Amino acid sequence: MRRFLARFARPDASNDAREFPWCAAGAGSISDQGWLDGDQTWCPTSWSEPSTERSGTMELMALDVVTNDASALEDTDLDDLASMDDAFSAGELSKAREDWVLITTARFGSALHGFTFSTLERIGGTPCVLIGLMSVKRTSKRDQVLRGLMGEAYHRALMAFPDEDVVVGCRFINADAREAFKDLDDVTPSPGENAVGEERAWGRRLAKRFGIDKKYDAKTFIASAGAQDGYLDFESAKPEKLDADVVEMMSAIPVAKGGAMVVYGWTMAEDLVKLGKR
Repeated sequence: MRRFLARFARPDASNDAREFPWCAAGAGSISDQGWLDGDQTWCPTSWSEPSTERSGTMELMALDVVTNDASALEDTDLDDLASMDDAFSAGELSKAREDWVLITTARFGSALHGFTFSTLERIGGTPCVLIGLMSVKRTSKRDQVLRGLMGEAYHRALMAFPDEDVVVGCRFINADAREAFKDLDDVTPSPGENAVGEERAWGRRLAKRFGIDKKYDAKTFIASAGAQDGYLDFESAKPEKLDADVVEMMSAIPVAKGGAMVVYGWTMAEDLVKLGKR
């Protein structure tokens, strides 16, 4: 499977929904290998996480995580993504290509093991990482792939929003997906906590951004239908170890009717430095 080609289109700086600080005037130039930030620090478009697994005496191939412009995807690329685990159709992925700015892929060699469609933007002035859609292949390496995809998201956030607290938001349909947010603070909603005020306001903002606000309930953070065109598709290899309270909370989602829950959390600036470090 060929690697996606990077064709980084400079976003419209006037559009807050696609604000990329590193692309601002004077921030440096972008190539298919990376870009120079305002401090002239080289920021590569890809990185590799060494595998900790071994086969006999031979170490397995490293996980290669690559981020490119989603608009660079061709229909054949979408077919490749759709065939990974069949969680999302080519049509849904085509919509994701239009809705989200970045595509991140995770591979072992040429084999695709996960991907993310995402956008870095500001909502009401607050920096956000919006995960529009993520899918992780059901293999023994799934935890490593999830860490790699989230690590890339944090790195992009660190490059885009240095010295700022950042909101990370997505849609979930099961308790397994909460593993992706284990490094975040104040993950909302959470079992036994009654979200009020600004917490519910953030849920409504994200529901609107995800385009599911018409059937969204601010109290439960659940959209009852039409909310599964993008979500965090992850299944734990050890479901018996999932938090029972989280499982109970997530069981309220009407998954069969196309429902999903809006979930978000915060990473503080000092934590993002660690999470986004390469």
